[in-house]
Amino acid sequence: MAVKMRLTRLGSKKAPTYRVVICDSRKARDGEYIEKVGHYNPVADPAEVVINIERAQYWLSKGVQPTETVRSLLVKVGAIEKPTKLSPSKTKTKKKA
Repeated sequence: MAVKMRLTRLGSKKAPTYRVVICDSRKARDGEYIEKVGHYNPVADPAEVVINIERAQYWLSKGVQPTETVRSLLVKVGAIEKPTKLSPSKTKTKKKA
């Protein structure tokens, strides 16, 4: 089973809030999850990020892979260290002819 730490969307139209959850990667984005470890409100000024660092580190030690956005949030709250090497971009670049 591939387990990931990712965001699920809540809130109304044009006013999103997100939960940081641990779930099976094959489940739907807003589907069933194993555990909620925090929440993120990008609409607030400044953006509100609340993550239970102990639980996040526990799941990371078990091999859970965070998504790119969740990884940046974990770095922001101090749950993990900022990686020295940047990960490759997910989009493909066009080759010039």
